Formats: sequence, C-alpha cells, structure tokens
Amino acid sequence: MYNKKSLRFQGSIFAAMYRFFRAIFFLLDAERAHYLAMGILKSLCRVSVFRKLLKQWFAPKALPVTQFGLHFKNPVGLGAGFDKNAKYLRELETLGFGFVEIGTVTPKPQAGNDKPRLFRLPKDNALINRMGFNNDGVDAVAARLKEWRKKEVDGTKINTNSSVQTFSKAHSTKQASSNRQLLIGGNIGKNKSTPNEEAWKDYAHCFTVLHPLVDFFVVNVSSPNTPGLRELQEKDSLKQILVRLQTANKQQLFQKPILLKIAPDLSVPQLDDVIALAREIDLDGLVATNTTISRDGLHTAAENVQAIGAGGVSGKPLQERATEMVRYIVEKTSGTLPVIGSGGIFTAADAQAKRAAGARLVEVWTGFIYEGPAIVKNICKHLNP
Repeated sequence: MYNKKSLRFQGSIFAAMYRFFRAIFFLLDAERAHYLAMGILKSLCRVSVFRKLLKQWFAPKALPVTQFGLHFKNPVGLGAGFDKNAKYLRELETLGFGFVEIGTVTPKPQAGNDKPRLFRLPKDNALINRMGFNNDGVDAVAARLKEWRKKEVDGTKINTNSSVQTFSKAHSTKQASSNRQLLIGGNIGKNKSTPNEEAWKDYAHCFTVLHPLVDFFVVNVSSPNTPGLRELQEKDSLKQILVRLQTANKQQLFQKPILLKIAPDLSVPQLDDVIALAREIDLDGLVATNTTISRDGLHTAAENVQAIGAGGVSGKPLQERATEMVRYIVEKTSGTLPVIGSGGIFTAADAQAKRAAGARLVEVWTGFIYEGPAIVKNICKHLNP
C-alpha cells in the first residue's frame, strides 16, 4: 500500500508535525502534556488503518539482542515512569520499542507527590521530576497486563501463559510466541507509607503478583522522590530485599530475570558494594542509571532551577555520568554482570556510547519527550549491530 519513498515522505511530514505540536505541548504543564499526547496516540491506534500506518512509519531496523535469556527485537527500551500503569503498551509497541518498563508499581495505589511535579529544562534537554511513585497499585496494573496479553497482536491471538518469555538460571527457557514483539519489565517499589524495615514485603508482593505477567523485573530503590528510599541501596537493606526476591523466584516453575536500578549519585565504595552484592546473590543485571539529585552543570538559570525545587534530573546532564557508571560496572566485573544503559540518550551516537561502554540494551525517557515518536527508528537506523 505504501512504498518506501512514500513512507519516507510521510515520515518527514510527521516529524515536522511533531515539532509543531511539541512547541504547543511545551506551553502546557509537562504532566498534562504527557497525558494529552498519549491520549491522542491512543485514539489513533484504536483505528486499525492509522495504527498500521503508524507502525509502518516508525518501524525500526531489526537489531535482535539476546540478554538475560530473553530475546529483544531491538536494544532500545523505554524506562520506567513513562507508562506507570501499563495503559499504553499497544501504542508503545506501535512506535517500535524493543521493551518497556512499566511502573514503578507499588502494592497499594498512591497519588504521588503534589502537583506540579514534572518540569522541563529545554536549555539542558532535561527534565526534573518528583512524581513519587504515583500509580494505580499492583492489582490494577496486573489486570491491564492480563487483558493486554489476551488481545490480538498482529491478528494472532496470544495465550497468556505461553506468551510470556520465561527464564531459569539453568538456561531452561520457555520460548515466547514469535508474535511477541514487545517485552515488558516490571519496575517495582514500595509504598511511601511502608517503613524501610518492612520494604521487602512490598517488593515481594509486587513480584509475586506480576511474576506471570512480565518478562523481567527491575527493583527500584534509587528514586530520589520517595523519602528514605535511597537508604535501601545500603548493602544490608538491599540484600534483605534481593535475597527474598531471589528465593521467591526460585520457587517458581520458571524464573524471571531480576535487575536492580541504581542511582548515579552513588559513591565508588557504595557502587562497589552494590556490585559485590549483585555477584554474591547472582543478580541478573543492573540498570544504570536512575535520575540524579545533582544540579551541577545546568544551563538553566539557577534561580529557575531553585524555584522548581526537589526532584531528580534526567536527560542530557545525566549522560556522561551514566555512561561512566556503565563502563565502571562492566570493567569491574569483566562483563559478567549485564547492564542496561539509561541516561541522556537522544540519538544513535548517545546509544552507541552506552553500548561501547558495555551496555547491550539501552533505555530512553527524556529523549523520547524531546525527540518524538521516531526516536527508536532513528536510533536503530544508525546503531551498529
């Protein structure tokens, strides 16, 4: 129906349209603009002809990657916080993502921090957020995941039990259906009201509920927006959580990879402790990194940054630090501890820098906001295999 020349022309028109609409969206409150944009995309994807056209426009080059015993159609994923409640999986699959982290999901629903809580720093190609794990709770998210897995993907009915990629340390895998295009990471956290000494219970509960429905897990103890959460990155607290999750995982017929998301603000001794613990308990990998509390090097006027207040910075200011941490982890472990690179990825060159540092998979978030829906296609087009 559409030849390559036609698709390129239409794609360039769409890119110009996005730049136009982005200028309008950037006049709105950042969180409101997010939901408006995704609502429009969701409406388009409800119409079969539009969904197929969007899928053709944004189809990335195939760059398959096998990691953690899972098979990704391409190495570009979307970090947690964008689709907190698993509401936009069809839409994100349409845009070509290889994987999406949903969440952060907590046992009970929670509203998060007071609004406004998401801010743009256009001069820095950055965001500041203090969302505070706002989500609908694990039961509501699980219900959406069940429904999504029952729906048709590319015209083929998917069985919930057979469609989920599974994994075991003995390398016994239950292969996903060939129609499974999008892998799902379950990013799990604790409720704000849960004291740190009982945090493991929240992580264990979310893990148990989501285990049949996601392809891998990411444990979030590194968000700066839940009071006291980063204290769980200390070795003893972290070990309590991860060992219990590993124990629960081994009780399942098929195990799922468990990764830990770390803060870019860790000192070298703290990072060494995390690496040592990950190796000690045979953790499947790390995600480097979450947002930073640092305000160093920003081009936005200091008084404007100060007026925004607390929150984690993401985007370009995080790029170099995140890449350094990826490289340090890979070199420290001689490449035996897999790392997903996250932080400041806008272009193929940015993604390639993470991969050169040792990350086979990468995640975007802020880059998606600034670069638009063609970001996966554009990265994969110029990314080295």
